Amino acid sequence: MSADPRTLGWLMRALTHEMSAVQQYLAQSVLARLWGDEALAQKLRHEAVEELEHAERLMERLIVLGVAPSAGNLPPARLGRAVEELLAADRRLEVDAVRLYQEAAAHARRMRDTDSAALLEDILREEAAHVQELDALMTGERHG
Repeated sequence: MSADPRTLGWLMRALTHEMSAVQQYLAQSVLARLWGDEALAQKLRHEAVEELEHAERLMERLIVLGVAPSAGNLPPARLGRAVEELLAADRRLEVDAVRLYQEAAAHARRMRDTDSAALLEDILREEAAHVQELDALMTGERHG
C-alpha cells in the first residue's frame, strides 16, 4: 500500500510527539513518587501508558503503509518543582498534540486517506479529552 509522503511525515511527527509524551509522563511519575505523592505518580504513569498506546497505533499504521516507524529526536521531559508546574507542562504538551492531530487529520482527509484520517481523528479526540482533564485538575489544584 502506498501513502502520500506528507501523510507519512505527519504520522512520523505524531509518533515522535507520542514518544515524547511517554517520556515526559513517565519522568514526571518518577518525580511524583520521589515527592511521596503515590496517587499523582500512578495517574502520570497511567497517562504514559495511554500515550504509549497511541504510539503503538501509529506504528501499526506506518507498518501497514510499508514504512519502518522512527521517532525523531525527543526533547527533554518537562518537569517542575511543584504539581502545578507539572500540570502546566502537560497541558502545553497536550495542546500541541491537539494542534498536530488537527492538521494531520485535515491533510489525510485532503489526500483521501480515510484510514489514516480516522486514526488521527480518534487520537485527536483522546488528546482533546486530556486537555479537558488537565484543565479540571488545574482548576482543582488552584481552588482545592
